Amino acid sequence: MQDKLNRIAVIGGGSWATAIVKMLSDNLLEKDIYWWMRSKDAAEHIRKYKHNPNYLSSVEIKVDSNHIYTDIRKAVKNAQILLLNVPAAFLKDAFADLTPKDLKGKKIISAIKGIVPDENQIIAEFIHHQYQVPFEDIVVISGPCHAEEVALEKLSYLTIASPDLQLAETFASMISNRYIKTNISDDIYGTEYAAVLKNIYAVASGICHGVGYGDNFQAVLISNAIREMERFVAAIHPINRDIKESAYLGDLLVTAYSQFSRNRTFGNMVGKGYTVKSAQLEMNMIAEGYYAVNSIHQINKTYKVNMPIARAVYAILYEKHSPHIEMKLLTEVLT
Repeated sequence: MQDKLNRIAVIGGGSWATAIVKMLSDNLLEKDIYWWMRSKDAAEHIRKYKHNPNYLSSVEIKVDSNHIYTDIRKAVKNAQILLLNVPAAFLKDAFADLTPKDLKGKKIISAIKGIVPDENQIIAEFIHHQYQVPFEDIVVISGPCHAEEVALEKLSYLTIASPDLQLAETFASMISNRYIKTNISDDIYGTEYAAVLKNIYAVASGICHGVGYGDNFQAVLISNAIREMERFVAAIHPINRDIKESAYLGDLLVTAYSQFSRNRTFGNMVGKGYTVKSAQLEMNMIAEGYYAVNSIHQINKTYKVNMPIARAVYAILYEKHSPHIEMKLLTEVLT
C-alpha cells in the first residue's frame, strides 16, 4: 500500500497543521506534500521565506513552493490522502466547494480534535455521512502531542486509529520519525471522542486555576475527568478499551497541565473574570473546548451519562454562570 499512497495534502494553516507538515517532511519515506491554507498572505510568505508567519514561525517548511495552495480543489485533486487540520467549527466552510465526488477514493486523515457544530458529529462521522467516505478509508490522529513541542523536536507519541489497521500502519510509517513514535488502534470513536472531551476538561482545569484552586484539587479534578471520559465513550461506543492508554489518559493529562494548552489558557482567563468573547479575542487562537462542550451537552441529552465536569463548563460558558459558584458546586460532587 505504501508505494500507492505517497501524495498527501494537509488542509489547514495553523500551528498543528504546521507541526504535521514538519513531521511528514522529517519522515524518511518519499512523498509529495501539498498544503492548503485559507490565508493568501501566509501562503505567499511560506513560498518565499519557508516559514509560517503566524504559527510556529521557527519551523523551516520543506514543502515545494508550487505545492502550497489557497485553492482547496487543486490541493485535493493532486492528493491521494487528505489530512484535515482546520478547527472543527470551520470545517464546513473549508469544504464548501467540495463534493463527495472530489473525495471519492481518497483516504481521509483527521487531526482535528473537535466536533462539527450543528451536526454534533465527530469528524469521522461527518466525513462519512456528508461525503460518503467509508469508515475504512478514515484515520484519526490522537495522542499527547503539542505542536510547540514538535517544533522543538521533543519526543512525542501519536496514536493512529482506523478500522483498517493496515491503513493505520501505512500512515504511521509516513509520519513517524526520530522524535515521533506511533501506536496503532482500531478505536476511531473512542480516540476521537477522547480528544474532544480532554479539551473540555482542560478548560475546566484552567477555570479552576483561574478562580484560585491549587494542584491538590487539580489532581482530583483530572482523576474524576478520566472516569467521566470513560463513562461517556463507553456509552457512545462500547468496546473493550484501556482508558489509561496515551490516546485517552495521556492526551488528557498534557492538555490539562501543559503551558502550551490553549484550552487550559482559555479556561484560566474565564476563571479570572474574562468574558468568553474577550478571552477568545485576546488568545487569537481557537480553543476547541468552547465549541465541544456545547456539542457534548447536546449529544448527552440522548445518552444521559453522568458528566458533572462537562456540565459545569457548559454552565459557565453558555449559561453565563459564575465560575466561582460552579467550581464550588463541583467540589461537592467530585471524589
